Amino acid sequence: MKINFLFTETYDFLFNLDDVSVGKINKAVGLLEQYGNTIRYPHTKYISEGVFELRVIGSNNIRIFFVFKKEEAIILHAIIKKTQRLARKDIDYVVRLKNRLR
Repeated sequence: MKINFLFTETYDFLFNLDDVSVGKINKAVGLLEQYGNTIRYPHTKYISEGVFELRVIGSNNIRIFFVFKKEEAIILHAIIKKTQRLARKDIDYVVRLKNRLR
């Protein structure tokens, strides 16, 4: 499956983190690329309205939000998760980004 980033800022944010995190991000994105929409928990989790999160676990818990569109996964946004729950503002933001893709 092809992986695209909606914004270059998201790519830059992810790949300018520490080397250990970048390695884990590369592994997670590689799994998404290899398995596409058949990838499941614990690697991904459904969030809302067709938006999924790619879960990168480590010293930094990174969440990469994406959608499937035709034969590609489009990465919309990424955060370093600091609490147990996702903030509603982050969920609302990625749903708005997804809706702009139509």
